[in-house]
Amino acid sequence: MKRFLYALPLIALLGASTAAQADTLLIDRSKEKPAVALPARGQTMGQVEATFGAPTQRLEPRGGQKRQWPTIHRWVYPAFTVYFEKQRVIDVVANQASPEEVGPKPPIR
Repeated sequence: MKRFLYALPLIALLGASTAAQADTLLIDRSKEKPAVALPARGQTMGQVEATFGAPTQRLEPRGGQKRQWPTIHRWVYPAFTVYFEKQRVIDVVANQASPEEVGPKPPIR
């Protein structure tokens, strides 16, 4: 019985040490000052392409099935993905820096 009482704190300590490991969150990196400039909301597709070059990938447009649902175009760059509505930037999302980083799910192709 005494051995069990001595082993109990050791088991609790081992359990706490594994729980102390943490994932790197994309949120933490996004709060830092960005290393590269990002497209600003409201820029046109032409302005983004002139500033950042051609995207590495242009994903298929999504939406547009109804008049109320605008078509969203997505351009993927190495560090970020740009979302456009009617030729204008509506959002820019940082891509994962490494597989260990917890961040946005990959875009639907």
